[in-house]
Amino acid sequence: MLFHINKKTSLWLLVAGIILISSNMRAPLTSVGPLIGQIKNELLISNSIAGLITTAPLIAFALFSPFVPTLARRFGMEWILLFAVIMLTVGIFLRSLFELSFLFIGTIILGLAIASLNVLLPSFIKQEFPHKIGLMIGVYSISMNLFGAIAAGISIPIAHQSNYHFSLGIWAILGIISIFVWLPQVVFQQKKTVSRTMSTVTSPLWRSPIAWQVTIYMGLQSFMFYVSVAWLPEILISRGLSNETAGWALTVLQVALLPLTFIIPIIAGKMRDQRILVLIGGFSMLIGLFGLLVSNASTVFLWVIFLGIGIGCAFGLAMMFFGLRTRNATQAAQLSAMAQSIGYLLAAVGPIVFGFLFDTLHNWIIPIYLLIGAAVVLIVVGLGAAKERFVK
Repeated sequence: MLFHINKKTSLWLLVAGIILISSNMRAPLTSVGPLIGQIKNELLISNSIAGLITTAPLIAFALFSPFVPTLARRFGMEWILLFAVIMLTVGIFLRSLFELSFLFIGTIILGLAIASLNVLLPSFIKQEFPHKIGLMIGVYSISMNLFGAIAAGISIPIAHQSNYHFSLGIWAILGIISIFVWLPQVVFQQKKTVSRTMSTVTSPLWRSPIAWQVTIYMGLQSFMFYVSVAWLPEILISRGLSNETAGWALTVLQVALLPLTFIIPIIAGKMRDQRILVLIGGFSMLIGLFGLLVSNASTVFLWVIFLGIGIGCAFGLAMMFFGLRTRNATQAAQLSAMAQSIGYLLAAVGPIVFGFLFDTLHNWIIPIYLLIGAAVVLIVVGLGAAKERFVK
């Protein structure tokens, strides 16, 4: 090595790297929803095709996630995380170009990159911070959702000052910064214990009821979030809100869930049984969704806040279940991969079904009832996932 990085500096670089990588995992996705109208108008596409723009990353999550632990065992987690951030940056850039084909190619590439980050970061945190997993999962979660909220709120103002292409592409800057901050993890450090640990014998999680409960819970909370990101602005515009106000409503949703994504993992990590947290999150979702059915422009933000609280609780719990229901980083990565794969496959149908139902019915009532049903199922499987047990 050309120079030495002391232990304290290395730790802070590691934490900074986790924060920056986490910040890249939502912003490229939430920046799209407020711009869907402009994208449809310029490219002359239907709601169903527009739904594919938000669904393509989820399909990539579902298809690619099972292969990520194998890549991490082969090359090391640090290298796969670095490569994923590089590919994410490339995908963001391609997506911002002026062709429909580049829009979808870039979206798929960034989806594959985020799939790797989704699977590896929770298990990486479990290995590197075994006694502070709740705190670090909270840091990871709030970083992801904070930048998701910022992206949702500033997408339309940036597009108005330039165009939607620049609004989508600006997030490549964050990716470039993340690449340079993460480099010390692969340049100055030997392959870590987590990489060796992940080379051990795998577990047959597909036969574990607990693993399936965690997976379905993960999928349904993702279903709720990505449908909201994709279509909440359009729902609110149909209720009479302006484009910018609807975009800021999505920001309010993100801001409402932000504290929960930090607090819930810390609380959950100190509890043997997390069922009370499942109930708080699930019923907050139901209140918000029923409110959206009857709301007008003056009360809509209240119900958006309830929905955000519910999604924030569910997200924080889903991230913690990977560590709480497993005994080591190997199992955590396997459970994360299973949940990302099956869970996001479930989540992927949401934006497409929403767009199709609206195209068919010309109202949002039935689609919202679909979310209500999903929230009920989420509560049921969450109560099982929240019991103190480990996958076998």
